[in-house]
Amino acid sequence: MSGAVSARRLATADDLLAIPERERFHEVIGGELVRKAMPSGPHGRAQLRIGSRISGPYDRRPGGRWPGGWWFATEVEVELETHEVYRPDVTGWLRERLPELPREVPIRVRPDWVCEVLSPSNSRNDLFKKLRTYQRCKVPHYWIVDPEMETLMVYRWTTEGYLLVLAAEREDRVRPEPFDAIVLKVGTLFDDDEDDEDEEERQR
Repeated sequence: MSGAVSARRLATADDLLAIPERERFHEVIGGELVRKAMPSGPHGRAQLRIGSRISGPYDRRPGGRWPGGWWFATEVEVELETHEVYRPDVTGWLRERLPELPREVPIRVRPDWVCEVLSPSNSRNDLFKKLRTYQRCKVPHYWIVDPEMETLMVYRWTTEGYLLVLAAEREDRVRPEPFDAIVLKVGTLFDDDEDDEDEEERQR
């Protein structure tokens, strides 16, 4: 019997796409097929709130009352490298780089912004493994939202790696890059409702 150990076969997008679509809630992380955690109520609410707060002013053509200039999508498969195919909670691309949102699966255009909402069972992936890949692939902006801690962390890519440019808690009102034309009350990503003061600040 040979003592040689066979090299582990690394998964790719083909392995991901071989899973029936109705059952495909997976990612390829470090060459391994990993099933995403089923979202809790707070996770799903945070994901929805992030999309609604950002997409209104930005998911449109540039010009007019709001900045525009972005495409956004939730839970779409994005191939960053051959063995790194993720399904970010919310993803954004600048329209100046991407005239229209690709129909291909997975999308093979590097995002300009990614937001991951932490789940207790897979937080290490978002905080470490996926962060390193986003950094290596030069994704300009990476947000990490933690529904349990009720926090928002914003990273900006630099030539030396990711720089933490914002660490915000529930009670904070912030202008988080790259969407700093709006004021975001961090608590509205969780249980807080948006009040008249929030709306006034968003419109300034």
